[in-house]
Amino acid sequence: MPVLRWTALMLLTFGYAVAWVYGQLGLPVVVTFGLLIMAGICVVHFRHWAVRGFGHGLFIALAAGLAIHWLPGFFSARVIAAVRFTPEAAPFSMYLNLDKPLIGFWIILACPWVFTAFNLRRSLTTTCFTLPLTLLVCLSAAVAMGLVGWSPKWPEQGGLWALNNLLLVSLTEELIFRGYLQGGLSRLFARVPYAQPLCLLIASLLFGLLHLGAGWQWMVLAGMAGVGYGVAYRYGGLPAAVITHFGLNLVHFSLFTYPMFGH
Repeated sequence: MPVLRWTALMLLTFGYAVAWVYGQLGLPVVVTFGLLIMAGICVVHFRHWAVRGFGHGLFIALAAGLAIHWLPGFFSARVIAAVRFTPEAAPFSMYLNLDKPLIGFWIILACPWVFTAFNLRRSLTTTCFTLPLTLLVCLSAAVAMGLVGWSPKWPEQGGLWALNNLLLVSLTEELIFRGYLQGGLSRLFARVPYAQPLCLLIASLLFGLLHLGAGWQWMVLAGMAGVGYGVAYRYGGLPAAVITHFGLNLVHFSLFTYPMFGH
């Protein structure tokens, strides 16, 4: 684990140094970095429950601000600008966000227990179960709701979309909702009866609520998908959750209307 943490720290430092040189970061990010470091110190280097609680509370507040792109100083480049991948689809834009990945990096560095459940064989076995089932349930529901339809494609922006979705969307969101939230609650309430399924449902509900801005249908679909990702994390660890998440997004992107029907 120390090797993983130091590697993540070096990559983080290098990547954000490059972004600073190329003008993608402003001076206010120094405050955000400082507060994240403070939260990490409270969580990692102190044992008193009040100090650790303050650290987690500070991180959650910062994570919320980063997730909704509210904190200043991050100038994310728009790499896909209102493109219709198919004639019936709504326009789609994509940004390379520099703020949201900080949440995942903090979890990697401050919460190494997120990775303790990893076993390659178990992860692969779990993914072979959770990915097809999650695909079937969520995409069938999306078609039934009239949100998407069968539309195979691979546009020229597909490679960039896939890289962004794997690293900046699927990995980051699974670190937050399954690793930090579901895993953290499971550790906190380990002695409570039925804690594991309860924590899975809480994380799935919050994941669904995160998508409420796109409409109640997407909130429901995201909550259903969150259950699939949660089961993958529970039995296969973080890699199974990330692969299930990315696999669903990839099939949606390449074989169905993306992001949804236009008006």
